Amino acid sequence: MTPFDRDRCRALDDADPLAAFRDRFVLADGVIYLDGNSLGPPPVGMAEHLARVVTDQWGTDLVRAWNVHGWVDLPLRVGDRVAPLIGAEPGSVIVGDSTTVNLFKALGAALDLRPGRGTPVILTDTGNFPTDLYVMESVAARWGAQVRAVAPSEVESVLAGGDVACLALTHVDYRTGRRHDLAGLTALAHRVGAVTVWDLSHSTGVMPIDVDAADVDLAVGCGYKYLNGGPGAPAYLYVAPRLMEDFSNPIAGWFGHARPFDFSEIFEPAPGIARARVGTPHVLSMVAFDAALAVFDDVDVDQVRAKSVSLTSLFIDLVDGLDVELVTPRDPDLRGSQVSLRHRDGLAVVQALAARGVVGDFRAPDVMRFGFAPLYVRHVDVFDATQILADVLASGQWRDPRFSHRPPVT
Repeated sequence: MTPFDRDRCRALDDADPLAAFRDRFVLADGVIYLDGNSLGPPPVGMAEHLARVVTDQWGTDLVRAWNVHGWVDLPLRVGDRVAPLIGAEPGSVIVGDSTTVNLFKALGAALDLRPGRGTPVILTDTGNFPTDLYVMESVAARWGAQVRAVAPSEVESVLAGGDVACLALTHVDYRTGRRHDLAGLTALAHRVGAVTVWDLSHSTGVMPIDVDAADVDLAVGCGYKYLNGGPGAPAYLYVAPRLMEDFSNPIAGWFGHARPFDFSEIFEPAPGIARARVGTPHVLSMVAFDAALAVFDDVDVDQVRAKSVSLTSLFIDLVDGLDVELVTPRDPDLRGSQVSLRHRDGLAVVQALAARGVVGDFRAPDVMRFGFAPLYVRHVDVFDATQILADVLASGQWRDPRFSHRPPVT
């Protein structure tokens, strides 16, 4: 596309099969929101929906609402709504807890599935999200394992060495937007006898994922990024159906019991994915997430991915020549739905952009991240954002003292 050709951007939006989905979100006037990879906007009607739950369910039926309105089964029902977005069959996804907690469950279960291998090795990459690395170290200390973190480009060769018990990776790198080959690495892991644990937080909702076809063992992901479930929305955990009966939840809580309301002193795991539950569901955040997922009921994820590639490619084309360094791979097959740029004063630039109505975010020491959620971001948004970025950089607006030594936007 010709740089700074807004008419061609508008033409792309006019032909966009997903254009109508933008009207399903609450978007602030005068804001170009490119931070859905951190927190998605609320779907239209969310405030009213939550008010009805509080008034008509909690306020009217009180404790009876657990059964009258099915609160007790929300983790299973919402899990079945997430399942199609990651290519999982019904009954293999549970929603609840945080990504961190679910990752602990998945890693512990993965090591239990591969006993008798000496000191188990958990292989990950150095670009993984810090909480994932912290959880791996915590699990390793408790299971007598070792964490080996290598450069993303070295994962395949190290995995092929054959001494890995668990491959634990984030599908799309939170900082760079680089994407791992989920199917290829999973197949290689299985050839060397390793169990796979994938964090899908930065890919679910913006690209086709097929964990069943790829034969993924375990996966986790959050609900508040591209799935728009709201701040602190519950996360999800996937367990491959072939492993379900062997899945041992390392956090044995009462809602993971086969008969939680028998209040037995002896733990007996529930059948199926329910055994991955722990404690009482967080009902208000769960019903918000459930309502947000309704947006995806009639979404063609292949169309979402096609638009994601179009938006990110356009952004990369338009920032070429600016005083920034592209961090994200140019090849769309190697990236997710975000583009990261490096600037020596990236935090100040992001703050200056926010003051002009363009919301991205920053990751230390110098990376500016821009997320492109295809359901509500348009090509003209990309054009306008890059024009403002060019002006901020050329004018030196980012040098304004207001934009120095302040916390990140997100």
